[in-house]
Amino acid sequence: MKPKTFAEKIFGATAGTIVFAKPDIILTHDNTSSIFNTFRKMGGTKVAYPDQMLVVLDHNAPPGDAKLATQYQDIRNIVSEQGISKFYDAGNGICHQLMANHARPGMLIVGSDSHTSTAGAFNAYAAGIDRTESAGIWKRGETWFRVPGSIKITLNGKLHENVSAKDLALWIIGMIGSDGANYMSVEYHGRGVNDLSISDRMTLANLASEMGAKNAVFPCDSVLKTFLGDETIGVWADPGADYDRNIDIQLENIFPVVAAPHHVDNIRSVAGVAGTPVHEGLIGTCTNGRIEDLRIAAAILKGKKIRENFQLNVIPASRKIYLEAIEEGLVSDLVAAGANVLTPSCGPCLGTGLGIPADGHTVISTANRNFRGRMGNKEAQIYLASPATVAVSALTGVITDPRKTHGNEVFPFVTEQSKTSMIGQGENRKSANVWDYSDVDNLNTDQMFAGKHTYNVLSSDPPSILPLLFEDFDPSFSKNVKEGDIIIAGENFGCGSSREHPSVGLAYAGIKALVVKSVNRIFYRSSINQGLLLIVHPEAVEAYKRGYSVDIDLAHSRILIGENHFVFEPLPQKLRQILEMKGLVNYMKAL
Repeated sequence: MKPKTFAEKIFGATAGTIVFAKPDIILTHDNTSSIFNTFRKMGGTKVAYPDQMLVVLDHNAPPGDAKLATQYQDIRNIVSEQGISKFYDAGNGICHQLMANHARPGMLIVGSDSHTSTAGAFNAYAAGIDRTESAGIWKRGETWFRVPGSIKITLNGKLHENVSAKDLALWIIGMIGSDGANYMSVEYHGRGVNDLSISDRMTLANLASEMGAKNAVFPCDSVLKTFLGDETIGVWADPGADYDRNIDIQLENIFPVVAAPHHVDNIRSVAGVAGTPVHEGLIGTCTNGRIEDLRIAAAILKGKKIRENFQLNVIPASRKIYLEAIEEGLVSDLVAAGANVLTPSCGPCLGTGLGIPADGHTVISTANRNFRGRMGNKEAQIYLASPATVAVSALTGVITDPRKTHGNEVFPFVTEQSKTSMIGQGENRKSANVWDYSDVDNLNTDQMFAGKHTYNVLSSDPPSILPLLFEDFDPSFSKNVKEGDIIIAGENFGCGSSREHPSVGLAYAGIKALVVKSVNRIFYRSSINQGLLLIVHPEAVEAYKRGYSVDIDLAHSRILIGENHFVFEPLPQKLRQILEMKGLVNYMKAL
């Protein structure tokens, strides 16, 4: 029998096969009320499997206005009426941290958040999906999956002091690019894994989303079994399994790095950008808000004061972690140094909570994204770094290498930039019925629909979405888009958050098709679920020139550009049916 990868074992099928499967857990958060509205549109009344559900209020916890507070109460009512037992109210923590209470080896987990991949630290297959697809699972209990190909990353050696899993994760993203693992399952192997704590593994699995991966996973080894307190036998790849790519990393070679504005694969060594002024710092979020991260920060800040006029916000990932930090005296050390310790929540990470940066400010953050406008202000800049780098930089007011206090040698480092566009404001790119973004790579969901609007405008309200589409990229788009228009775009289209507002808005606007060089996998699924045709065809994009006519012949799977014809692979029958029925809502309603 042919050796299988982890993903092939989970789904019982070879890479590339489309299968339907019932997840063990489906995670939703502040988007639960929007998902419930879509569920009702599908004809749903009672959730198929309440025990499948995990609901966490975290993105706007506690809510900052009456509208959000009312949404939270609506979600509490839904949870009660549907008999959902796995529910965490505001203040309990971030959903991906609380998942640690439920994820177990060999599970299949999905969530309406792109960083659901964090649960791969527990030897689970965990992947993000969108809101509409979540509603479909509420109704039927299952969804479709394309079994991904796999990347094997082998870690050897051990990280140096003050070099962390965050540095390693950013290093990998810089090496392969933000779409280097697109639609892939990433497996971590090697002796170096043995020295990575569960916290380290959660950081690495969390950031798999930022390299385009469908999921990332660690073995069920002694470290995990000790954490879980049992001898659970997990699932792991067979020796000799077939991988799309093999990457070997010697951990001693890793040193502190940052992701510079405005993209997560714009990687620089901390030494190379040392001295860059920073005004604010953030330690926390689902990426680095665990007790180990707070211990590192507190040890650096204890007995010292952060730089005058510098603002440092610290957000524990859960109430449990917050209490641990209080009991250990970490909170006292952080507050005495001048830090603000906020409620366990997503906070300013997506630009909705407390801690939004000022115009012109530069932020150094332990979060996972640094797109322009990500923290709620497109006039701010964000560097991503480890807790140690953020804490040391808070003391100096400039980006500072955390190893210098230990006399370590400093290595210059700059990645080869892979498919990264530093995207600023767009222009009116419309020519006839075509919006030409063919030279734009990494057009992300924050630029298509800013995170600050996510919970004030529900994804079930497309007329309210349309005026806000592309406002931080091409303000002319929402004013001039017409039914039947086509969008041509570059690499890694739709990267970033799993929010489905962009695909909902584009479908509502009547976009006939999107033709792109490559696409983020969650955005692809979201497009299908909204009945929005998205075609990946780099040759067609390369052939397009401003002014060319473009049309799509779906019946014959052809793209017509000027006088050129390009053939694309026909969609599987069930996905074609979803498109023909104008989206998953109508498809599910008809079942």
